[in-house]
Amino acid sequence: MGYLEILRARHATRLLVGTLVGRLPNATAAIAIVLFVRAEGGTYSLAGALAAVYGVANAVGQPVLGRLVDLYGQPRVQLPAAVLSGLAMGVFAFAGAGALPVAYAAVAAAGLFTPPLEGGLRALWPSVLRKEGQVHTAYAMDAIAQEVMFTVGPLLVTLCVSLWSAQAALLVLNAVGVLGALSVVVSPPSRAWRSAPREAHWLGALRSPGLLVLLAAFLCVGMALGSITVAAVSYADEHGGDAVYGWLMAALGLGALAGGSVYGARQWAGEPARRLTVLVALLAVCYLPLMLMPGPVGMVLLTVVAGVFLAPAIACAFVLVDRHAPRGTVTEAFSWLVTTFTVGASVGTGLTGPVVEAGGTAWGFAVPWMAGGASLLVLVATGRVLAAPVPTAVIAAGSENDPNRAVEPRFSSGDRA
Repeated sequence: MGYLEILRARHATRLLVGTLVGRLPNATAAIAIVLFVRAEGGTYSLAGALAAVYGVANAVGQPVLGRLVDLYGQPRVQLPAAVLSGLAMGVFAFAGAGALPVAYAAVAAAGLFTPPLEGGLRALWPSVLRKEGQVHTAYAMDAIAQEVMFTVGPLLVTLCVSLWSAQAALLVLNAVGVLGALSVVVSPPSRAWRSAPREAHWLGALRSPGLLVLLAAFLCVGMALGSITVAAVSYADEHGGDAVYGWLMAALGLGALAGGSVYGARQWAGEPARRLTVLVALLAVCYLPLMLMPGPVGMVLLTVVAGVFLAPAIACAFVLVDRHAPRGTVTEAFSWLVTTFTVGASVGTGLTGPVVEAGGTAWGFAVPWMAGGASLLVLVATGRVLAAPVPTAVIAAGSENDPNRAVEPRFSSGDRA
């Protein structure tokens, strides 16, 4: 099986697991912040606002840190950033939600210094796997593994809250995240990796029209996911509390895990841009039944269905990012996708809090399918941009540490970003 072949490659399992553990604080930040603010007696609007600040700061920091990784390598950027982010979230945990200036500053710093481990891992895959045919399978496996984290992460947060407190959840998850980042940056592939040569330009990866289209589409997908985070809290408050909320978030990740496993187990023929449009359409349709709001068991099942097409859409987007990223900007390009998704999720959480307070939980669950529909409109309107061949692209093997080496056509050395 393709997955097992990848995991047998030297360093692959360590890099995958270390990246997932290192990203745990970022992946659970919105949930942990919402539960912590509620435990402190804050409102949904305050919880959404703090989560949004974290997300916006993360959106600013990811591409900046990604560009620094491309310029200076992974260890010199990733580990210091992880430590600073963890310390900032520790300040928030001890200061509490009552001291608003400190709370906002702390979550902003935590988001700003979140290390771009996701983009860094995707930059490492070509040099670790060697065989070009394995790279896209690795992207799919990467998306699947993330959904394992998104399934386990909410349960870990609620478990920490149940056993200790919401404050302990923030501290423990961020400490574990630093250890995960450390495991990655001391590995031989991370220390040896260097970005391909690039031409200096202030836009960097954003010079690519295809990348801009992907960012617009996944801003909306992120909004959908972020809105579910807040709407699910409101639903859980009416149907059983924190345990129900944890199961809803885990169910969303479980659905994505199942969908990603099926998607990544086979090679897909045809144009990936068209395939992404179909996947996003299915994703939007599956969000709609959440407005029915049945009992907890039924709602968990609907949430599983809502998550099925998330990982396949993300894996397909990785292929397109790899195709459209200008040479020498691979970490930055993947970081921009992470950034856009994160800021979309933050906008979704910030928007859905007031929507729930004004119109109720059902209206909160209306936000995801509207955001998914907006993403579909973006892809339909700009389909020619994503499907068009990359200018002056050639198929090149690239150097051992060239992160842009992949099966899809790539920029030649004469067309650098």
